[in-house]
Amino acid sequence: MLNHLISRLLPPSLLSHPSKISALRFSTTVSAADRLYGHLQGGTSNPEKDLASANVNLDSSSINEVIRRCDPNQFQLGLRFFIWAGTQSSHRHSPYMYTKACDFLKIRANPDLIKDVVEAYKKEECFVSVKTMWIVLTLCNQAKLADEALWVLRKFPEFDLCADTVAYNLVIRLFADKGDLSMADMLMKEMDCVDLYPDVITYTAMINGYCNAGKIDEAWKLAKEMSKHDCVLNTVTYSRILEGVCKSGDMETALELLAEMEKEDGGGLISPNAVTYTLVIQSFCEKKRIREALLVLDRMGDRGCTPNRVTASVLIQGVLENDEDVKDLSKLIDKLVKLGGVSLSECFSSATVSLIRMKRWEEAEKIFRLMLVRGIRPDGLACTHVFRELCLSERYLDCFVLYQEIEKEDVKSTMDSDIYAVLLLGLCQQGNSWEAAKLAKSMLDKKMRLKVSHVEKIIEALKKTGDEDLMSRFSTD
Repeated sequence: MLNHLISRLLPPSLLSHPSKISALRFSTTVSAADRLYGHLQGGTSNPEKDLASANVNLDSSSINEVIRRCDPNQFQLGLRFFIWAGTQSSHRHSPYMYTKACDFLKIRANPDLIKDVVEAYKKEECFVSVKTMWIVLTLCNQAKLADEALWVLRKFPEFDLCADTVAYNLVIRLFADKGDLSMADMLMKEMDCVDLYPDVITYTAMINGYCNAGKIDEAWKLAKEMSKHDCVLNTVTYSRILEGVCKSGDMETALELLAEMEKEDGGGLISPNAVTYTLVIQSFCEKKRIREALLVLDRMGDRGCTPNRVTASVLIQGVLENDEDVKDLSKLIDKLVKLGGVSLSECFSSATVSLIRMKRWEEAEKIFRLMLVRGIRPDGLACTHVFRELCLSERYLDCFVLYQEIEKEDVKSTMDSDIYAVLLLGLCQQGNSWEAAKLAKSMLDKKMRLKVSHVEKIIEALKKTGDEDLMSRFSTD
């Protein structure tokens, strides 16, 4: 009946487009966002009660749609809606949702919005649960509002609620991250007064704060106190302190800390791992102390800890930047592969990328071609960098030949569509019609998405090939 009525009322031009009719038919149904927004505009003193009567299934898209519709003079209402939605048993806000709420409601630019909503709850004698306050605190955390988060923490007793360790940790981390370590330390000590105890997360937040501020002694002192609250110092926390020491430039102390970690036999809680060793290796490389970095690699191998791709990349770049002999690079790659964890392909690919970034293109190309001759498959990142450099040098035919070799090896190149388009246009401009046609067919077979501006230029360039079918396929795909 509805379809018949629509067909009588709509003009023939609209009837010839079924998709438009479908959109119109869809709009006749009230969406969840419409219903929620309508109840939110009820005008009563307690919008939470109005929302409860909406009886709709909550989902992220409808929640985002409601807060997006709120005008600046409705931001407080929108925030109350977001908090209410998060307290419902059928829904839980994701981190992305908190990000969107902060963006839509401009909480960073208007932090008083947090206080206004909490004060409204108190004034209207609304029911406020620990979950309600936790959502408010999480919004403060997302917006990096340390002072407002502390204010919310102080409001817990006014609603007959007790803040827990999780709430304190959130506020402590905010102050530690902003560098206000005196306030963070005060809150940590305050936990003892309210029958709460710092946990590993509390200590980690404080240690991170001290390390970021360059106060390594305080961080180390705090780490040693962890056992007082049955918190065990682990590899992650120890490595964080080690990283802070490395950043301070005190490499002798860094080696002492590393030695302390190595004393824990059998892979204990603070036994160094690949990340720990790489931190020290990278610091030595940044200071051009390559020989010492290599000694740390030896210590790593002696303990049976295998280097990873980052370790290899850091060392290879360090050797190249220090203008070490080619034989040294060869020895390093042999050692890395022998220790396990990284392959010849990863090592040579890292060397190629590092040389290109250092503007040493001839050496990079030599290594890349050597890989192909030896049957070592380069990785996608190395291929992309090489293809880009060849195109920048307008060596389009060389690039196409290399591309074909790589394709035969079935290497998954990360080359983006822009490089493909530049290569194709370059081949056409230099009169390499056969190669251009072959590359164009490959791009079509891969269903590559190109910019409209590129497609127009490619079609024009392909006219030189005389392949009408190819031009037609680019026009329609």
